Amino acid sequence: MASLTRIGRFPPSIQSMQACGLQCLRSSRWQQPWLSNDSSKETCSISFNAWLGFTKQFFPFFWFFPFFKSSLCLDDNVLNKFTVSTETLRAMIEQFHSEMADGLSKDKKSSLKMLPSFVRSTPTGKESGDYLALDIGGTNFRVLRCSLNDGQIQTNAEVYPMSSEVMTGTGRDLFAFIADCIKSFLQKYDIKGSNIPLGFTFSFPCTQHSLNRATLITWTKGFTASGVEGEEVVQLLQNALAERCPDFKVNVAAIVNDTVGTLMASAYENPKSVIGLIIGTGTNACYMEQLDAVEKWTGDRDDPKQVIINIEWGSFGDHGHLDNIRTGFDREIDEHSLNRGKNTFEKMISGMYLGEVVRLAALLLVKDGALFNGNAGDKFNIRESFETRYVSEIVGENGAANAREILKDKFGIDASESDVDTIVKLCNAASVRAGRLAATGIAAILLKINETKDRIVAVDGSVYKKHPTFAKIMSDTLSELIPGNTISWVLADDGSGVGAAMVAAVTKV
Repeated sequence: MASLTRIGRFPPSIQSMQACGLQCLRSSRWQQPWLSNDSSKETCSISFNAWLGFTKQFFPFFWFFPFFKSSLCLDDNVLNKFTVSTETLRAMIEQFHSEMADGLSKDKKSSLKMLPSFVRSTPTGKESGDYLALDIGGTNFRVLRCSLNDGQIQTNAEVYPMSSEVMTGTGRDLFAFIADCIKSFLQKYDIKGSNIPLGFTFSFPCTQHSLNRATLITWTKGFTASGVEGEEVVQLLQNALAERCPDFKVNVAAIVNDTVGTLMASAYENPKSVIGLIIGTGTNACYMEQLDAVEKWTGDRDDPKQVIINIEWGSFGDHGHLDNIRTGFDREIDEHSLNRGKNTFEKMISGMYLGEVVRLAALLLVKDGALFNGNAGDKFNIRESFETRYVSEIVGENGAANAREILKDKFGIDASESDVDTIVKLCNAASVRAGRLAATGIAAILLKINETKDRIVAVDGSVYKKHPTFAKIMSDTLSELIPGNTISWVLADDGSGVGAAMVAAVTKV
């Protein structure tokens, strides 16, 4: 059933049907139906397919108006699929809380791994010295040298792009690549033989045995390197370093998740930071939990009686909690992913998938003949060809012009004004859904730890930094879910790298 919202009764004439179509296409309330609470409007629900059959049979000339056909297809087949109501989000919070509790227990099954990081305290701002940091978790590997002094951070950093062959080859080749990058960095900055403490940000689900011992549970984010799952990651790193650059004596003080690093980096300058959040190639969050709530905790229970928990929230929904809002696009992405059936939440939010969601939604319209005159061309039909960076460009200023240019230059499509308008709406709809889902996870954490006033959520990640509306979507949604909250969202730029050094510094202290 399609819902067309307008004032008055359903129009009896072709002219008024056309007007209704334009009204729907242009209405901001139509674009964001969850914001509409205007009881003065009537909602007329009709059988979409029956109505299409009627118009095609008795008014075939009507289908020469592409703006109307496109608007109806959008309303029925695409945009409404991305709508998630406030009530649904509130129910999701309750499910999230239940999964968090189960994940913290010793033996209950949960889609949320709730992994203790063994990081027990945040920085005081008094830490000092030189530290190395490694950061792996996406398509780039980074090496940093961080100098801490009087609350100030100075960094030298190098970025090393990772090929798909390295990400999906053997573990031996992956860690050889990492060791070679470290060697290149040490040579460039003339660091020789010094035993500088090193923090390692390894942004994949791991079982932490101690601060510097962790076993990889499973790869995510497109990594499938063999011989690493079930192995101690630091040992693999040390083996590669001993082979590739034996003159450097590494002291791996800590291995942490990127969310933990983000929280630690922010806390160095903002002590009110309570959550670390990543919205980039992947997505995840962490927070400080009281030990009394962590039944699975295996360490000591001395002061401080707390530990940062790496939620691994990308897997929320793997047990079916999100089935009511998953679309056919989400299921197709999962079907063709390297980790089928896993990381459901991440596949609806993160940068690795956001552009593909838009492409698949657009192809549905192409199939219906409502977009690009039914022909998207060869390039647009290539999987993952519509990158998330295109989405960021299209939802920003000059979005229509950017969309037209991207469609022409990247895909060879001469898009009509209606086509461009459709693509802009698709990018906005997919972005809004992603931001609302991420904000719901944050709301669940804040409510669990009872911290909704004067606190900071530290955020890092390419989507958060480059997508022009993502931050506002999350902030607005959090206000819906927790009215009156005074939470600030702070960009912890390079938090996943600097944060690893910060953990090493806190450990040294």
